[in-house]
Amino acid sequence: MIWILFLGTMSVSLWAVWRVKAVYNHYNQVEVASGLSGFDVVREILRKNAIDDVKIEIGEGLLGDHYDPIHKRLVLSEANFYGCTPAALGVAAHECGHAIQHAVAYKPLHWRMAAVGITTYANHVIMFLPLLGLFTGLITPRGGAIMMSIAWGVVMAFNLITLPVEFDASRRAKEALGGFGMIAPGEESEGVNKVLDAAAWTYVAAFITSFVYFLWHLLPLLLGGGKGRE
Repeated sequence: MIWILFLGTMSVSLWAVWRVKAVYNHYNQVEVASGLSGFDVVREILRKNAIDDVKIEIGEGLLGDHYDPIHKRLVLSEANFYGCTPAALGVAAHECGHAIQHAVAYKPLHWRMAAVGITTYANHVIMFLPLLGLFTGLITPRGGAIMMSIAWGVVMAFNLITLPVEFDASRRAKEALGGFGMIAPGEESEGVNKVLDAAAWTYVAAFITSFVYFLWHLLPLLLGGGKGRE
């Protein structure tokens, strides 16, 4: 059963990653009519939202774009920093969406920021607890199942909070690009929508995975069906 769960959740995650890369590559071939780059879009959206304390930087790696709320940095991969395609503009505007959320104190973003520390700890428990129990015998099956269900519950809650944060950032991105005339209606707008919608599925897949493993460890404990699973 565990192999079925592992292969099933892995397949969902791989499909989500493959889809976002495929859609991104498809809409990263033709430049937008405005000629704006990802950097231009970020600078303009931040300016129009009166955000002047966020640094714009170039990062490494494809689709490693992110907004760092701790240091107020908006990092774009080189392709999206200089790119003038619907894909590049969509990703750049999405990260601006996070900067706007931070500026307006969007509550789910702050909940996610507050949960980073405990989620990191929970991920360590998930990674090392089964090995510790297997090689030392210091953890009982039931005790291991309780700790694993708690750890997966934390990760699941973090992934659940992430969903509104990411979907709201994409909504803000679409509104900004269209409202400020940075992309043209039709194919350009459709490209941005498809890139951002495909990216959203990676977060949905992460939530589904954590939810399934949370139930896998929790249900036997609730139903009293044995000692639980490590």
